[in-house]
Amino acid sequence: MEFIQTKISEVILIRPDVIEDHRGFFMESYHIEKFTIGGIKCKFVQDNHAKSVQNTLRGLHFQVNFPQAKLLRCLKGKVFDVAVDIRKDSLTYGKWVGEILSDENKHQLFIPAGFAHGYYVMSETAEIAYKCSEIYHPEDELGLRWNDPDIAIEWPALDPILSNKDAMLPFLADIISNKDQFAI
Repeated sequence: MEFIQTKISEVILIRPDVIEDHRGFFMESYHIEKFTIGGIKCKFVQDNHAKSVQNTLRGLHFQVNFPQAKLLRCLKGKVFDVAVDIRKDSLTYGKWVGEILSDENKHQLFIPAGFAHGYYVMSETAEIAYKCSEIYHPEDELGLRWNDPDIAIEWPALDPILSNKDAMLPFLADIISNKDQFAI
């Protein structure tokens, strides 16, 4: 297993060792000792699985008082997965990292707590599985607008399919101006 720091060092791309032959393939998707050596030392408490159609953009979501670290992989299809640093005192505050995750490359992305997360579906459909370090609290969820000009994410599409909720998320500057109400 290879653990690669991205341009935001706490966000880690994982390239698993994949053994392939005429029957298919085998890989370890998680091994606590190897992940600890690779710099990922959190306890995961919840697994999620989502399916989306092409051109769907989900996010950018985060929890305010119960922040979640996430370990993501694409089981089917191809996505552009994004993490935005929303830690107030971070040198990379407001910066983003994006990686392509697919069933072909089998890469995984570790996103620590304190980041907003979203992804865009590049294939006909995509299935994402991810581990979370904190239980999901729907009342605690917030997010950032996918096309916030201050963050300037280079998404693969300009007119994605969004949920009504995601289309109405605030910009980072709006959250900063109301910072007393958020624990980010």
